[in-house]
Amino acid sequence: MSWKPADLPDLTGRTAIVTGANSGIGTPTARELAAHGATVVLACRDVESGRSVAASLAGSPRVEHLDLASQASVHAFVGRWEGPLDLLVNNAGVMTPPRHRETEDGFELQFGTNHLGHFALTGLLLPALLEAPAPRVVTVSSIAHHNGRDTLLEGNPTSTYAPERAYGNSKLANLLFAQELQKRSTAAASALVSTAAHPGISATGLVADPNGMGANRVVRAVAPFVMPVIFQSAAAGANPTLYAATEAEPGSYTGPQWLRETRGPVGPARRSRFARDEELSLRLWELSETLTGVTFAF
Repeated sequence: MSWKPADLPDLTGRTAIVTGANSGIGTPTARELAAHGATVVLACRDVESGRSVAASLAGSPRVEHLDLASQASVHAFVGRWEGPLDLLVNNAGVMTPPRHRETEDGFELQFGTNHLGHFALTGLLLPALLEAPAPRVVTVSSIAHHNGRDTLLEGNPTSTYAPERAYGNSKLANLLFAQELQKRSTAAASALVSTAAHPGISATGLVADPNGMGANRVVRAVAPFVMPVIFQSAAAGANPTLYAATEAEPGSYTGPQWLRETRGPVGPARRSRFARDEELSLRLWELSETLTGVTFAF
């Protein structure tokens, strides 16, 4: 389809949280939402860079500290939240640390940050979301979810850790979470809409992030120069998220349409057979509740 950010509706009066809005596709996501009237909260680990981004946004954005690798930080963030929430964009993440690393809660870093952090955040914010007239949750997955398997239920243990497979598992978890959330919302006759999106392959700082591939000094030094030459911009990568945040159908998955979904106009994205496994999504949900202690009370 020919959809572009200029097609975004007027978002005046709506409040949106974008995790990881201080970098990558999170920044243009926050920028476009703010430009169309939304009050945007940049929820990020690096508050200083978040403030730099916020200074360039329209309206009255604010920055809040949130470390998704810490369940305590997630609870503290939600504890500070007041009022209804119209839109939650679960965007932040870490990608392919070369060695097994753990969050402060003992979870593998990618599974704990990309999935469990956002699972807990969404569940704890659910009352605020349900206060809004038309709440929406967007969870950012990846074409790398095709590398994920049902072994994601093991949480990427040290004994079998492989960076790409672990990342794929975490992104598969994102997609399974998004569709199970919509299923539960529908069953509860709730107005909440859950969608998913992926950015294709975009030139962002994720590759150079020292928590991921950027732990390798060579990758960290070279990526900022090579990525923009080879891949689409972060702004282009944000388009599927923006569409999913405003116009996409409940339970949908949006991504670029060209070159095996690596770039191009937005449209329906393909799901792996594991991403279509409803039993797997249920088992992951139950595991996530057990690991985080967070339940969703519709």
